[in-house]
Amino acid sequence: MPAPYEIRAGGDVKNKKQSMADLKLRRLNELNSRLKEDLERPRIKVSEASMSLIQYCQNTKDFMVPSLWGQVDKREDPYAPQQPNSCCTVM
Repeated sequence: MPAPYEIRAGGDVKNKKQSMADLKLRRLNELNSRLKEDLERPRIKVSEASMSLIQYCQNTKDFMVPSLWGQVDKREDPYAPQQPNSCCTVM
């Protein structure tokens, strides 16, 4: 008659705990490397970024805001409907 209970080897639990510890260590190392990369990223002050954005908006013509820049010639407007210049139509 087989024994109703089997005795497990204690090494199985120890290996599982070790693999969990290795997994946690690997995750912490990955997080640490990502945080180091984030620290090395170049930064600028908010005031410099906002001034740069303001200068860009003042110097770059936006075709979608005609009230500010005036009406745009149809040839210059990339958002104007295109006139077909071809002689063929594909159906």
